[in-house]
Amino acid sequence: MKAKITLAKEFRIGDIDKRIYGSFVEHLGRAVYGGIFEPGHPTADENGFRRDVIDLVKKLNVPIVRYPGGNFVSGYNWEDGVGPVEQRPRRLDLAWFTTEPNTFGTNEFMKWCKEANAECMMAVNLGTRGADEARNLVEYCNHPSGTYWSDLRRSHGVENPHNIKLWCLGNEMDGPWQMGGKTAVEYGRAALEASKLMKWTSPDIETVLCGSSSRNMSTFGKWEAESLEIAYDNIDYVSLHQYYGNHDDNIQNFLARSLEVDDFIYSIICTCDYVKARKRSKKTINLSFDEWNVWYHSNNAKYDKWSEAPALLEDIYNFEDALLVGSLLITFLRHCDRVKIACIAQLVNVIAPIFTQTGGGVFEQTTFFPFMHMSNYGRGCALLPLVDCPKYDCKDFTDVPYLETIATYDEENDEMAIFCVNKSVDESMVLDVNLMDFNGYKPCEFISMDGYDKKDENFFDNVKVKPHNNPVPAIDGTQLTVELKPLSWNVIRLKK
Repeated sequence: MKAKITLAKEFRIGDIDKRIYGSFVEHLGRAVYGGIFEPGHPTADENGFRRDVIDLVKKLNVPIVRYPGGNFVSGYNWEDGVGPVEQRPRRLDLAWFTTEPNTFGTNEFMKWCKEANAECMMAVNLGTRGADEARNLVEYCNHPSGTYWSDLRRSHGVENPHNIKLWCLGNEMDGPWQMGGKTAVEYGRAALEASKLMKWTSPDIETVLCGSSSRNMSTFGKWEAESLEIAYDNIDYVSLHQYYGNHDDNIQNFLARSLEVDDFIYSIICTCDYVKARKRSKKTINLSFDEWNVWYHSNNAKYDKWSEAPALLEDIYNFEDALLVGSLLITFLRHCDRVKIACIAQLVNVIAPIFTQTGGGVFEQTTFFPFMHMSNYGRGCALLPLVDCPKYDCKDFTDVPYLETIATYDEENDEMAIFCVNKSVDESMVLDVNLMDFNGYKPCEFISMDGYDKKDENFFDNVKVKPHNNPVPAIDGTQLTVELKPLSWNVIRLKK
């Protein structure tokens, strides 16, 4: 199989916001307790943070982490998670029917973010609470001193404000599973007033409006249009959530889901711009894809109701999952002019690239590696390649390109990266790359994940699916040729 892509500096889509490589930590399962926080663990520091987990988070180079939910936030009283730990209440969490001990809260998370070199994307409860509690949390986190809530923070041992810049206005508020769920009009009003008060309290923050809970919701489209119509002038982003699974064991249909994500993003952009036109506004609303991942392996897992930090949503990912994760990241970069934030959900244990054993070890899931490559090498601006490649039809899609690809150009460091997925099950792809006006750029590294069975998984002490280095591709002037193995994730790095 042969394919060709053409790249030029003028094919620029937009600058890549580093927050597109964000993640998510919810008070759900073992994401917090036994994930990022486990006092007494052999690697735990004086704060109870697992250093083995922090080391892997740093390898992923995650710039921002959404917290504390998720469905959890819609019933969360943030005051329960601050102040002396021994005085914090234990609460029933109605999102996941577990017990929340509140031994880890806002200040612990902000301290963890500092250790992990990440910023916080904080969510406020607009389910069972509202604008008043939201602006109080902003004051607690961001105001220097001299007021009730800022001085309360200082009395809790945090002298300097956290200066959290990005805030989610609730979570999936159209979902019937959500505590305090709302209609689009009800939510639009709640989000407008909360964002208004939050920005009056801390004028340099940005806020994210909840989009529909997924593309499959009956509310999809109308929800975004109606809530945006109300809150448009006071918010900065609208959120997208979507998860995928290979439920019928059809790998080519599964890998084609990136086309669905592409259409999903385009639909929300159109909705935002429709409201912009309706309002005759000069303001452009961008997108925050703040929940995305593969999620289906653990759907039928059982656990004891009201237990504390049970093993919930603990997917063990296989090789084909890693290929889709890479394809979705490529899709986000194709829209980086409007998709400014994205959060793989989640970071540790709960449908996550990092998996731990409570009291024991940690390993990188198969999905860890495409994310790590994109986050570390996919910086600067994104270039849209002109692609000529074979296509296939499958159960739900037609004309699916066998080649999923994007290129990034870091002008400051004179570096390029080309990311590719070959979706063919049994054919290698000979890829010709025309670099046009990138004279003097030479391949310096060719990384791939290939040769694995599609169901191969990683586990403790057996990280079977992992990347390897190959000989750098041949280049003649600006013409580069590389072979992409069947079912493969590929990264070609170039330097001037």
